[in-house]
Amino acid sequence: MGRRKKIVQECERLMDTPENIRNIAIAAHVDHGKTTLSDNLLAGAGMISEDTAGEQLAMDTKEDEQERGITIDAANVSMTHEYEDTNHLVNLIDTPGHVDFGGDVTRAMRAVDGALVVVDAVEGAMPQTETVLRQALREGVKPTLFINKVDRLISELQEGPQEMQERLMSVIADVNELIRGMAENMDDIPEDWTVSVEDGTVGFGSALYKWGVSMPSMQRTGMDFGDIMELEQNDKRQELHERTPLSDVVLDMVCEHFPNPVDAQPRRVPRIWRGDPESDLADTMRLVDEDGEVVFMVTDISMDPHAGEIATGRVFSGTLEKGQELYVSGTAGKNRIQSVGLFMGSEREEVDRVPAGNIASVTGLRDAIAGSTVSSVEMTPFESIEHISEPVITKSVEAQNMDDLPKLIETLQQVAKEDPTIQIEINEDTGEHLISGQGELHLEVITQRIRDNQGIPVITGEPIVVFREQPQESSREVEGQSPNRHNKFYITVEPMDQEIVDAIQLGEVSMDMPELERREALQDAGMDKDTSQNVEDIHRTNILIDDTKGIQHLNETMELVLEGLQEALDDGPLAAEPVQGSLFRLHDAKLHEDTIHRGPAQVIPAVRDAVHRALIDGEVRLLEPIQDVRIDVPSEHMGAASGEIQGRRGRVDDMYQEGDLMVVEGIAPVEEMIGFSSDIRSATEGRASWNTENAGFRVLVDNLQREKIMEIRERKGMKLELPQSIDYF
Repeated sequence: MGRRKKIVQECERLMDTPENIRNIAIAAHVDHGKTTLSDNLLAGAGMISEDTAGEQLAMDTKEDEQERGITIDAANVSMTHEYEDTNHLVNLIDTPGHVDFGGDVTRAMRAVDGALVVVDAVEGAMPQTETVLRQALREGVKPTLFINKVDRLISELQEGPQEMQERLMSVIADVNELIRGMAENMDDIPEDWTVSVEDGTVGFGSALYKWGVSMPSMQRTGMDFGDIMELEQNDKRQELHERTPLSDVVLDMVCEHFPNPVDAQPRRVPRIWRGDPESDLADTMRLVDEDGEVVFMVTDISMDPHAGEIATGRVFSGTLEKGQELYVSGTAGKNRIQSVGLFMGSEREEVDRVPAGNIASVTGLRDAIAGSTVSSVEMTPFESIEHISEPVITKSVEAQNMDDLPKLIETLQQVAKEDPTIQIEINEDTGEHLISGQGELHLEVITQRIRDNQGIPVITGEPIVVFREQPQESSREVEGQSPNRHNKFYITVEPMDQEIVDAIQLGEVSMDMPELERREALQDAGMDKDTSQNVEDIHRTNILIDDTKGIQHLNETMELVLEGLQEALDDGPLAAEPVQGSLFRLHDAKLHEDTIHRGPAQVIPAVRDAVHRALIDGEVRLLEPIQDVRIDVPSEHMGAASGEIQGRRGRVDDMYQEGDLMVVEGIAPVEEMIGFSSDIRSATEGRASWNTENAGFRVLVDNLQREKIMEIRERKGMKLELPQSIDYF
């Protein structure tokens, strides 16, 4: 019997005891060593050869991941580990670290109960470390810390024991400060989730050289940092690996400190599910009951050339079996499961059944998308998975040969299903397909995969940056009139507080919530009581307040009013870009007695007209997306690096020394950052490393407003005269 078969059988045997299951994700900043660490764990579990671990990058299963040397898709693997004489089943997800693929991290966090956060000992906690911690804590996932690349402190930086200890302690302190700040408002965490060496929730080591230590492992093996430094300095890394193998240290930490599904689900279910807490379904999820109704949350969709579409996710209750017919939230009818399996890295092994508390992969759920709730009874779906950043860059894609068009449309629909952070728009008039994503690399990877995997030759346009529009002050009351002059709407607009906008973006406020809950959440974010009671609609990050009193026929017309509002907000008055962060008030309306005279053709244009007039009166401006930029560079190239930011309409906020490198931090507009990678390489002779992170939107400077608006209007084929009333540029 093959080794893999044995492991699969052992996994099947352990699936039924949720107390011995650990569902974990490995998350970190890009290039801090997650995938190398995953290799070590796979080798420790006997799934890949020890010799190639660390170089094989077994979890980077796609060719382009191996070529680029980064993880693009989250990859799942199930393995077993014996801890304190009990065998444990560890379901692990290796997540990407690059900011463009942050959506995969957020979705992976929904499926797991623990996050192993990896930090580079030399670089310390970086922007993306903060992001992955925030994603974990928001989903109620417990963190532990592994400080990787400790060998670099000894061999490259030649640090002594005292310096090394101080550096490691400062990394732990930084991570704990982030955890404390984020866990402050979380009432459902029973204990302190900060990490500490004494508790054993911090590990140190080198994933590349396969050794690791933690306080419990030092006590067990009798090794201390002095021994490690001696072996490392004398190049006895193999002996170091044999005496204290990394996989044992990390997997012991996982088994001891991460909650099992029985402990985690009672805490996590109320956080991610807004259904009735008293229902039988809530009980079976809290108890991880494998005999209950099936509840399965899809966190990932991937394509297999042989099996078709595979949905991977967490089983919260019940048992998944082949042939079951299940509901998929938001779609009609049922889907029939064709096979159930476990992921072993790139291979998928079919099994007969997967009970609650596990991570399963299923074929046959053709209606599911990443984020769907799949169940045996109709139920309130799980909270949608909120992604921290929104698409900021767009490219047009067209097929070289017209014959490939149907296949291209099908592929684009598949892409949108697999990655909800990608937005696809098909312009029926021009036949143009627009893909919006998190950054240049994100779109590059998607278009490369369409070319290579689907064999469709495509032409891509230049990257286009997505702008937003927002009023800068409160408007006067404006009137919108219907084409037949029988219906009138009176509306004002004002800019909304950033705290309320953030609450909407983070999913803390939405129209799907019970009214009372929504009202409280809005008041917590700073909205006054009266306003929060009259919320009629939330569209993107805009709110409509109904301040009217006793107007006849308004109830039956409200649906059309909302339609007109949404249309107007999707295409703002300046350049038909989406409007954000605005609070609209409907003060009054005059409606015709006769239904026939207040139909869609009358009400929608009247509302759209009123919304655009109010925005113009509130001095609506164009907002551009910006990014935080961090560049690590040798001091002699520091001037060139900061010049690269300033030359792109950016500003440098901070410069400081870290080790032998200078760090330059600042912000710059996304539009100006296109092509940044080649420029910074040539400016610093290829010695800079950098990363960017989306930092929201800011108002475009006034002297560029008109020029940019005209450029966008021309690109969209709109007429180039702005409305007369826009006289403030």
